[in-house]
Amino acid sequence: MCKKLLASILTLSFSSALFASLPESFTQNNIRYQSFFGECPSKSSGMFALLVMKEFEKERSLKDVKEKIVSEKWDEKFFLSDYRIGYNPVNKTLKMQLECPEALAKVQVYKANGEEHYSAILGNNNKLYEPHYENLLRAEEKLIYNLPLLALSADQISDGPSADLTNFIKKVSPELRKKISEIIINKNNDLTIIFSLSGKATSVFMGADLWDEKITKLDKIIGYITKNKKYPKSINLVNAKKVVVKF
Repeated sequence: MCKKLLASILTLSFSSALFASLPESFTQNNIRYQSFFGECPSKSSGMFALLVMKEFEKERSLKDVKEKIVSEKWDEKFFLSDYRIGYNPVNKTLKMQLECPEALAKVQVYKANGEEHYSAILGNNNKLYEPHYENLLRAEEKLIYNLPLLALSADQISDGPSADLTNFIKKVSPELRKKISEIIINKNNDLTIIFSLSGKATSVFMGADLWDEKITKLDKIIGYITKNKKYPKSINLVNAKKVVVKF
């Protein structure tokens, strides 16, 4: 993963002058290009767009372009969650619409002996991306708050991130998510969330089930204690019908 990250950084740095001012619409070699990056970082998406243009101009074949994207994994390399590319031969216009994942958490994967195995960024599409993705988002102010840290064992992520956990984080309101400093899930699927509230740590024990129901209650509890500036040491929501707060 480190080698892949280094390759991505070198590629982006070397090409930055080329795509820094890439316009959304322009004409080159009698082909009109239109690109829509949405919330994607312009650096990585601009590089993807230039590679697509270069490949398309060889034979003007979308099939060749898409085969190149798949074979060289350009979508993964340039942090895309989806892309749509179409060509209108009548007006000779190639359109590219790119989408990138929302960054949900910093993931640290540990081996059985406790040593850190690797780090990644969890996207809202339940995929892991190189840590450099966060840097690109921050550089363009597309990410302006600290991501929560999600600690997982290598065994827990051997088949990919848990879709249930990713969906849960997505359902946490943006304002509440900004207050989370760490998310921990053990081998029994017990979920613990550590909040940073005015510089004080509050541990929330969510148990192994009914997370959607419990997060609604937790949102109200955090709102109340923040308003009254009373920050508990822990909130126990293991039993969905009983809330235990300890100061």
